Amino acid sequence: MTTDTGQPTDSGRGRRRERATLLAATLTNGPNELLDFLLPLWAGAAIGLSATETGILLAVELALSLLARPLAGVLADTRDRRRVAAAGAALYAASAAGYAVATGPLSACLAAALGGIGGALLWVTISAIVSERLAEDSAVFPRLFAAQETGSWAAFVPGLALLPGIDYAGVFLLCSAACLVAAVLLLRAPAGPPPAAAPGTGTGAAAPAGDGAPAPGTGGVLAPAPASGGPVPDAAAARGNAPGTGIAAIGRRLRPMLLAVALTMTAEATLSLLLLLHLQREHDLDALNIALVFLPGAIAMSLAAEPLHRYAVRFGRSRVLAAAALSGAAFATGLALVPHPYAIAALWILSGLSWAAVMPIQQAVIAEASGPHTGRGMGVYESAGLFGALVGALAAGWLYDRADWTVCCLLAAAVLASGAVISPAALRRLGVSDLPPAPSPAPAPEPAPTPQPEPAPQPDTATPTREPEPEPGPRALARALAQRVALFALAQLALLAADLSWIQDLFTEELLATLNGGHRDGDLARWIYGAGKIWTYLVLADLLWTGWKLLRARARDRPGP
Repeated sequence: MTTDTGQPTDSGRGRRRERATLLAATLTNGPNELLDFLLPLWAGAAIGLSATETGILLAVELALSLLARPLAGVLADTRDRRRVAAAGAALYAASAAGYAVATGPLSACLAAALGGIGGALLWVTISAIVSERLAEDSAVFPRLFAAQETGSWAAFVPGLALLPGIDYAGVFLLCSAACLVAAVLLLRAPAGPPPAAAPGTGTGAAAPAGDGAPAPGTGGVLAPAPASGGPVPDAAAARGNAPGTGIAAIGRRLRPMLLAVALTMTAEATLSLLLLLHLQREHDLDALNIALVFLPGAIAMSLAAEPLHRYAVRFGRSRVLAAAALSGAAFATGLALVPHPYAIAALWILSGLSWAAVMPIQQAVIAEASGPHTGRGMGVYESAGLFGALVGALAAGWLYDRADWTVCCLLAAAVLASGAVISPAALRRLGVSDLPPAPSPAPAPEPAPTPQPEPAPQPDTATPTREPEPEPGPRALARALAQRVALFALAQLALLAADLSWIQDLFTEELLATLNGGHRDGDLARWIYGAGKIWTYLVLADLLWTGWKLLRARARDRPGP
């Protein structure tokens, strides 16, 4: 198969490259989120930093991550993306190990600096790698989001369970080991298309379709026309020397969506920190119990990203963005009314669903509008998000000290609700399509049979983008189920080591008593034990439901008599 640019493509290699990248994202995002959560606790308990010194420590990582994002985008466009991402994962590993051995503020700040730079290199480049298949499968960014969030809550459960036994240093070293494994996976992933020459949306510089016409795979963004009718100089574009390819030019092109991203992140960060302060000061929860309040929303985010993408395919991105903004506003309004942490945990799922819908759409739109310079586009996109998070953190502290809790929630709800107008307007101004193509079918050795009587279509024949979304095949269902069961098994091993396993009690305690409840002493132990029990029931339901879908898929694919 060849693309419009004449470049050969290898779908199988691209899928393997994507799978390796998604697994690396899972292995790195979990430790990253866990480190961010534990860092303030560790700073005071382990090395005795004051509140001011802890704030400086966190600011060092955030500032360097923000400053390094644009440079990471340039590297993702001009260097082997596997090596750039692997370097980021290795710096993450060095950062976590640095925290494990730090003895004072200087060594802790050095570890924070490594983490900030590593995060910029890793996440900008991973987004660029994932975007390489966006033209043939619009569900790549929902899968990336799901992989990241799965890593987040899958790391929190064993990390918090093991913390009392192995202390902060042990948890940090485990995080470092996971990031090193991710670096190896990235280096061993199949090679991808050369920078600024890859076919497909967001990754390649296609030849211009004519004067003033959008280049193929650029999401409707005009490609720079050559001065004398010749080809666009790809080498110059790769180095960022071609007109309109610099960071500033890419930022101006993406400005409408960047403003929407910054606004969304400001509201989300404000609300998250307000909620954390509220749970800590009004409900007297410690940090670990607060993490368990956030856990249902994290699980919802990991499970909902791909199903929500189907709504974007069916109804359009604008409608989904508006509905997600209203969902987030409903969550913020509900926080002003519900008093109990259990109700807050349930409401947090609304925020998780909103974020699972919005973020993959934003990433896909940025990749499409960036054309052949996806790395630069992702760099400025993530910089806008970090800037919004910084503003939100400052706003949350100021509001909490000066305003009533109800007023804080309603202000956040108003900002989130405004996204129902601002985000669709930004989408229209960028000029990208409101209807992404339906996800391609799961990989199979041969094409799935079609009901149409025409001869087998050529690989380059365009297919209607509004066809019903194909159902996943047996192999895809079985692979996804195996990944979920493997994560569950790893978490259960950690719970078993911490003597918090409900499954263990099924075999060692009285069966009926364990089925009717089971218990552990202490608030944290009771929370983790109960979460493990609920997760077990969910996995059993998942096995039954997926088993039924496997039977249906096999029956569908079985040749008739």
